[in-house]
Amino acid sequence: MHAFKVVIAGGGFAGLETMVALRALAEQRVAIDLLAPEPDFRYVPLAVAAPFGISEPQRFPLRALAERCGARYMAAALASVEPHGFQARTTRGESLEYDALVVASGARPQETVPSALTFRGPRDVARVRELLARIEAGTVERVVFAVPAGVSWPLPLYELALMTARRARQSATVTRFTLVTPEKAPLAVFGADASRVVQELLDEAGIRFVGERHAVRFDGGRLELLAGDGMTADAVVSLPLLRGPYLPGLPHDADGFLRVDDHCRVVGVPGVYAAGDVTAFPVKQGGLAAQQAEVVASAIASNAGAPVEAKPLDPVLRGLLLTGERPAFLRAALGGRGGDPGAVDWEPLWWPATKVAARHLTPFLAEYVRGGRRPAAPL
Repeated sequence: MHAFKVVIAGGGFAGLETMVALRALAEQRVAIDLLAPEPDFRYVPLAVAAPFGISEPQRFPLRALAERCGARYMAAALASVEPHGFQARTTRGESLEYDALVVASGARPQETVPSALTFRGPRDVARVRELLARIEAGTVERVVFAVPAGVSWPLPLYELALMTARRARQSATVTRFTLVTPEKAPLAVFGADASRVVQELLDEAGIRFVGERHAVRFDGGRLELLAGDGMTADAVVSLPLLRGPYLPGLPHDADGFLRVDDHCRVVGVPGVYAAGDVTAFPVKQGGLAAQQAEVVASAIASNAGAPVEAKPLDPVLRGLLLTGERPAFLRAALGGRGGDPGAVDWEPLWWPATKVAARHLTPFLAEYVRGGRRPAAPL
């Protein structure tokens, strides 16, 4: 019996959720190749807590995860696609035939507020620690956290602001904190109730909220905002803007992202699917990437002959907001089919109450940890 050949390009949440879900749904009907240039899967969402000594992002070896899932790991990235020949070419020059190709290769972070500390994840943990040391030494008195225009997932910057303000209170330094964002209300994507709770958290932390403002650049102790106004600052912390990979052979939008339909099929390209930050979906977040991956896995499993119904995407955004004290759980339906206006609670709104909700990947990683490969830690 011919196994349905699946190539998954990407070793992040979208790629791994696709791999694990596909094996569970299609069983041995599929042969899976996992492409990723880096040897490890890094649980990046926890990097925001690392500067404060709360948690460190875990690493999982991709080769071991792939073998555990009955897949083949290849240390390479997707370089181009020949859609008419159903061929994927890797950065190592290999050409892989596929029945289904899943593009989950993520996006490229770009600095958008020049001279600001742009937090991209683990690589910038040391820079945040340096800022904390300056705050505790009293050499930094005014810190602005600036959400750039076009950033669709601002929650990590709220976490940095809240935990930084808490650290400053503990060190008894007098520091003024401001959060500047294009949003009308704090984390407005989660609805009015969540915005109210987040505003209360900001108020309690002594963080001034300035909404409907667009940061442009930080220069000479002044953060410039669109429309000519600005504010003084000793330090500015920001987030990167994401751009797509502009993959040769696949149609993409002006920013390099892939347009997909409700079943996460790349529009106009038979046999090619996409999930995660590489898609043109407006919100880039690990839990949403995992939901897209589930949709992809169900569609491919159905095509491979498994008794599985291919269901369209009905996205639900789940955000675990770290505050340095008690975390807040936020949820909002984005697809319009769930009928959920948004929710906020101090108790878990999903289970397991992990930073990223991934139906198949979360228990898979937990089982890997329990298998003695590494010490257990919360994800």
